[in-house]
Amino acid sequence: MQRETEITALTDVMAKFTSYIGKRLPNDVKDKLAELRTFETNPLAKTIYMSMADNQDAADKLDRPSCQDTGVIQYFIKAGARFPLLGELEDILRNATLGATQMGPLRHNAVETFDEKNTGTNTGSKIPWLDWEIVPDDDSALIDVYMAGGGCTLPGKATVLMPGEGYEGVTDFVFDVITSRGVNACPPLLVGIGVSTSVETAARLSKRAILREVGSHNPNENAAKMEQLLEEGLNEIGIGPQGLTGKNSVMGVNIESSARHPSTIGVAVSTGCWAHRRGKIRINADLSYEIISHKGAVL
Repeated sequence: MQRETEITALTDVMAKFTSYIGKRLPNDVKDKLAELRTFETNPLAKTIYMSMADNQDAADKLDRPSCQDTGVIQYFIKAGARFPLLGELEDILRNATLGATQMGPLRHNAVETFDEKNTGTNTGSKIPWLDWEIVPDDDSALIDVYMAGGGCTLPGKATVLMPGEGYEGVTDFVFDVITSRGVNACPPLLVGIGVSTSVETAARLSKRAILREVGSHNPNENAAKMEQLLEEGLNEIGIGPQGLTGKNSVMGVNIESSARHPSTIGVAVSTGCWAHRRGKIRINADLSYEIISHKGAVL
């Protein structure tokens, strides 16, 4: 009976948190958008940034999703091997998605492939998507909740380069992706880049990259330098807010990498739109929780 009570309680917390992030941006994204607004000299760009801020204020006050596309719900889990509800966590997050869909309310975005039928619940085959990392000798769970939008993150792109193309080839690939579809992804963008050994590992890392805070840096000195150079170069394109020109194209560039096979360079790009709806929450062993991404948030 106690375990069932604990499962119900955690399901309720995650449903409320998933619904919450659809209505309120994390602090780092809000702060960066306010900063970019101060850089603009173009009156239209300034007006767009003000409209973005007004939209967020209205979503908060009205307790409604800030974008009509509430995306596909994805959970990135870093769970301790001794977390008490580890075995139940998949069902908990699925039921949390069901609860958030009603609570939000969230638009129904789960369509069963080949059947072409909308489930009406934001759940379906392998949806919500769960990405797992198990940590030995830990009893807590760190969960990133992400709403992957149909115009920004979901049309990500990945390829495998030959080693002779080098990191210049990585740069060319990133610029090709952003200049070809960045306008449609609701800029300014948070650009996540995965550099690895194959398309699937690079793609996974690119998604983890956009879960990092805006303004954070890769601990590897060379990767951090590449983040800086790519950010500067992409901003020089001048895509601006909503693609209508301006000082900045991106909120930042985050790179995550792994060791790779010497004959391949896998690279993937994922983009978060200006309304980058993600949240980070830590669940302790006693099922108390700490919201990390939204300071002062109350569920």
